Amino acid sequence: MPRLELRPSASEWMRYGSPVIAVLLTIISGLMIFAFLGKDPIRGFEVFFLNPLKSFYHISELLLKATPLAICAIGLAIGFRANVWNIGAEGQFIVGAIFATGIALFFGDMPGFTLLWMMLAGMLGGAFWASIAAFLKTRFNTSEILVSLMLVYVAELLVSWFVFGPWKDPQGFNFPQTEMFQGAALLPTLFEGVRLNLAFGFAIVLLIAGHVLFARTHLGFKMRVAGESVAAARYAGISTSKMTWVGLLVGGACAGLAGMAEVAGPVGQLTDKVGSGYGFAAIIIAFVGRLNPLGCGLAALLMALFYIGGEQAQQYLGVRGSISKVFQGLLLFYLLAVDVLIRYRVRFS
Repeated sequence: MPRLELRPSASEWMRYGSPVIAVLLTIISGLMIFAFLGKDPIRGFEVFFLNPLKSFYHISELLLKATPLAICAIGLAIGFRANVWNIGAEGQFIVGAIFATGIALFFGDMPGFTLLWMMLAGMLGGAFWASIAAFLKTRFNTSEILVSLMLVYVAELLVSWFVFGPWKDPQGFNFPQTEMFQGAALLPTLFEGVRLNLAFGFAIVLLIAGHVLFARTHLGFKMRVAGESVAAARYAGISTSKMTWVGLLVGGACAGLAGMAEVAGPVGQLTDKVGSGYGFAAIIIAFVGRLNPLGCGLAALLMALFYIGGEQAQQYLGVRGSISKVFQGLLLFYLLAVDVLIRYRVRFS
């Protein structure tokens, strides 16, 4: 019968192979789900995984969806490397969108560097929201997991107050939304005829910067040490409180920038549904990408495929669009299950 045997050292091959195995198991399980729902699994695979890639326009939409996911994920990965568990990127995303919207509504029709100010405001908003968890963690030793998570619900109520109250569009037929942004407050598109915009460039720059941070800088080295062993970090004179602040502020700033990119990009206004679960999905992306910047980029593309595939399945197969969340959950479940093989090997006796 099979049993688990502890490996002498962690398997490096399984460390990077387990996400691939998890993805394959997710796809197989997804095909079984389509069969249980009475749908042709082959047709389901074509609609869910191939339709979003069938043309340049569809690929541009995939990249557009992956952009805020990748921006959030790289910020979270930096914190997770330092053992700082920021689970509230969704709230930081929303607050970043609120701050950027304030600039767009009150200064969006003024010539100048409106987008630059919106970027700075979005990053400041996300970092401010994350700083609440950082302060409580370093001052009172509270759990950053619980604090950052609870602040998500506060952020959702805050954005609802704005779009139902002072920022509500008087010409919006009573919908909870702000006025549409002026042209100076919208991100320019990269190609004619598609919606992919400059935020994609932000994501590429951040992924490269994350790689440089971890591979070439002293700060990245200190964050890795703090994440692997608190005792070793203290012995080396590395301040864990400082790493907590850096991890949370960087994660919050990236999430806030993603929120700015969302309202200044395809949406063009602030609504009460601005969050869309991107902050929570970014947690899965960070772990599927092995907290590696390149891995986060690839995992963001996969997660974007799940989002768009769910929409395609709803349109062409008549299943609920929430099936994309089923795929997300399956991916995380299989990743956690297969990760056991990093430290253990299966023996048959």
